Amino acid sequence: MKNRQGLATAADGTGISAPLSRQVNILGDLLGKAVREVVGDKTFELVEHLRTLCKAVYQNNDPKHWQQARTEIRDLTLEEILWVVRAFTTFFHLVNKAEQREIVRINREREKTSTSAQPRSESISKAIHYCKQNGYSIEEVLAILGRLDIQPTLTAHPTEARRRTILNKQRDIARLLEQLQRTDLTPTESEAITKRIYEKICLLLVSDEFQAEKVSVMDEVQHGLHFITTTIWDAVPQIHNDLRRAMQLHYQYEKPLPAFLRYRSWIGGDRDGNPFITPQVTRTTLAMQRAKAIQLYQEELTALRENLSVSSRLLHIPRPLQSSLQKDERSIQLPHKTLQLYRAESFRLKLSYMIARLQKLLDQTNPKRRRDQKAFAYSTEKFLQDIDIVNESLKLSQLGGSRQLDDLRTRVMTFGFHLAALDIRQHSAVHEQAVSELFEHAGVVKSYASLSEARKIELLHRELQTSRPLVRSWQTLTPQSRDVLQTLRLIRITNRRDPQAIGAYIISMTHQVSDLLEVLLLAKEAGFWRYQNGMVYSDLELVPLFETVDDLTRTSELLHAAFSDPLYRAHLRNRNDFQEIMLGYSDSNKDGGYWMANWSLYTAQQSIAQACQQHDIDFRLFHGRGGTVGRGGGRANQAILAMPESSQNGRIRFTEQGEVITFRYSSSALAHRHLEQIVHAVVVASQKPSAEKAPPVVRSQQDRAQLSEIAQNAMHAYQNLIRDADFWKWYIANTPIEHISRLPIASRPVSRKAANKVAFDDLRAIPWVFAWTQTRYNLPGWFGTGAAFSKLSDDDEKVLSAFQNLYQKWPFFRIVLDNAQLEMQRAHLAIAHFYSSEQGIAFHQRIAGDYEQAANAIRRITGQTDILENDSVIKKSIALRNPYTDVLNLLQIELLQRWRRAGEQDREDLRHALFLSINGIAAAMQSTG
Repeated sequence: MKNRQGLATAADGTGISAPLSRQVNILGDLLGKAVREVVGDKTFELVEHLRTLCKAVYQNNDPKHWQQARTEIRDLTLEEILWVVRAFTTFFHLVNKAEQREIVRINREREKTSTSAQPRSESISKAIHYCKQNGYSIEEVLAILGRLDIQPTLTAHPTEARRRTILNKQRDIARLLEQLQRTDLTPTESEAITKRIYEKICLLLVSDEFQAEKVSVMDEVQHGLHFITTTIWDAVPQIHNDLRRAMQLHYQYEKPLPAFLRYRSWIGGDRDGNPFITPQVTRTTLAMQRAKAIQLYQEELTALRENLSVSSRLLHIPRPLQSSLQKDERSIQLPHKTLQLYRAESFRLKLSYMIARLQKLLDQTNPKRRRDQKAFAYSTEKFLQDIDIVNESLKLSQLGGSRQLDDLRTRVMTFGFHLAALDIRQHSAVHEQAVSELFEHAGVVKSYASLSEARKIELLHRELQTSRPLVRSWQTLTPQSRDVLQTLRLIRITNRRDPQAIGAYIISMTHQVSDLLEVLLLAKEAGFWRYQNGMVYSDLELVPLFETVDDLTRTSELLHAAFSDPLYRAHLRNRNDFQEIMLGYSDSNKDGGYWMANWSLYTAQQSIAQACQQHDIDFRLFHGRGGTVGRGGGRANQAILAMPESSQNGRIRFTEQGEVITFRYSSSALAHRHLEQIVHAVVVASQKPSAEKAPPVVRSQQDRAQLSEIAQNAMHAYQNLIRDADFWKWYIANTPIEHISRLPIASRPVSRKAANKVAFDDLRAIPWVFAWTQTRYNLPGWFGTGAAFSKLSDDDEKVLSAFQNLYQKWPFFRIVLDNAQLEMQRAHLAIAHFYSSEQGIAFHQRIAGDYEQAANAIRRITGQTDILENDSVIKKSIALRNPYTDVLNLLQIELLQRWRRAGEQDREDLRHALFLSINGIAAAMQSTG
């Protein structure tokens, strides 16, 4: 073996697994070679020198090497900095792919050794085995599965900083790494694969990280469709098959099970603060999704037709298939050539008719084609009937049915003709403005927005019960209000053709009952809601979104008022007494800090469950989680298990966005692992305790009081920090937020106001968290933890024992504390300190003080000698990354300093370099906002 040095030793001494270590070192070696050959020896030596300096900090426990690196970086040209940033960014792209492959490898190894008595951890089989172990009968398990309703929701929030071409090259490298892991490769094959990886690395090194123009909404739609139509499309049938196998294995149950997994999307429908999402954009998005779904089904049917070469000369064709073909002949025409080709192959002929029907539907997605209402008669229900006829006929022919048809059926049940139901979201203030305009034009009242809540409801009730429209023409309204009405009209028209194509109408910043009633009035104005003889006629699914700490605290009050409102309750009766409620994890954290956001969300879930139970309303919680811990991120399955028992009803929605989508769905294997963990958690959490089984865990008033005090103390420290008169100036000056706001990675602005007027209250939660991640503070994911446990500083063993008891016995408390220590371990305050100017050092010291206090409290509560000892895998991954991330941070700090000194003519190149450094650190931290 040749002597290894430089990047080829990147994983040495980190303690990561041997297979991962080998792959990281191979990739490091190839990257070093690429830098040397593509860019030059000088850049290679520079990369190695800076890498060695930052590694020496950890090896020698001596921070002077950072200072030496900073001194030497000051003398670099901008071009030299750019190439070093590219080299380290590429390194992290490669390490990320290697770690993803390691996840897949570990799960495959565990699957090989699993048994019916010991299923693989967090698998679907494990969940059903858990039911069996706990004494659940087949009837009880079927009841759990019958309520199972899991709806991941893709959003286009701007947290993915990579271009599609970069993602594709990374995906190719991941596939090649998988091939390289094979043990049966010949030396020639191994060399060929390694060469292909090297070629991809060279291309990564010289590819632009960002596209030239700002991302458009349709770019975002295409990005989401890429994952839905590839890895998600592949994983969904696998997940349903896992459940069928688990029921056969543990309960010997072999009957069909209902589909329980459905996808939704906000991409092209979320217009809250995004002026680029118009009714036309939403219409185009719906057409694109429909066209893609139909095309995928046509491809599957074509593949099936190729396979089902059953000759009617050799086998009798079952009567159901014969009858179906006769109906097809009367209702749809096939080319003469097709009829002749398949005249003796009835299965292929039937599939040809199905393909032809889908083609008619596909033609209708083209706005230039003439509308054919007969084409829409081929609904998903009729498509499923045709699939069942073919499958049943195969069984009657003693051919045993078709797994391909079973998978196709699952996909149709999951994706329909729409792929992912498109949600519409708009801010409550926009609805209030539209209603105010309507009332003023109709002569009902002026200044509606200034009225009391009681007066608003009185007027809304009166108009909702009136059949007349408020205005005859929408042209007198402002463009924003016209857009609201046109969007509601679009929902009405779309629902006529495909009731599943559009999902919910979500009201951001829902504060009071009038926020709900206003949308009903606007829907009525758009011909989409009608009240007559005490009955409501509408397909509108209205979802309130509670986002601030205050609104989360008031959920019980607001829901009781809404459910008691006669018109809103009539609306819910029309929806089978079902209400979905969305909880916002991002704004609540930005508003009240880490602990208060988590506690408010937890108590809100309990209040929602209680209010719905009291009013006999079925419900589903929709969790608006982000990618980072500071925005509700972390391990989704653990978060589900930590939810209050009263809110665990088998129904759940959650957002997935940006880099989270890319990570979870970058391969079919990763998508499968992610989804099986979600299903496992929901099934386990849905098992209701009974006298014969585990008794319910009831948190004492003392426990709740302790959590409330912890949250209050943490919020007090957090708000004292962010409300300091000089804080905002320090934040703007010492983070790259100005440059993050200009990244061409999303269609939505980072603020609801112009960038040059942005203030704390206007800045969205995503860029707020993004900037903290870049500087290695990771503040939204932990700050306030020190203040929260300030009592521990008194060495009171009774207090310590109480906290230790909470950590050991309350999953919610445990996951919040563990997520905090994860973010603290990922943070690096010694590096963050370099971002602070001398004038702003006091803020750094306040943050560092809370960090030290928090670290001490965590060690004592968890019994660890160091934070994150209980997750050695992640701790080792962080140790691998830290020195290389440090280099990128030191380069970014130098670029920020040059930016502040530069004249306007020199800033364009510096901005590009800063963008690259932001992207590199995002790759290193594996998170943005």
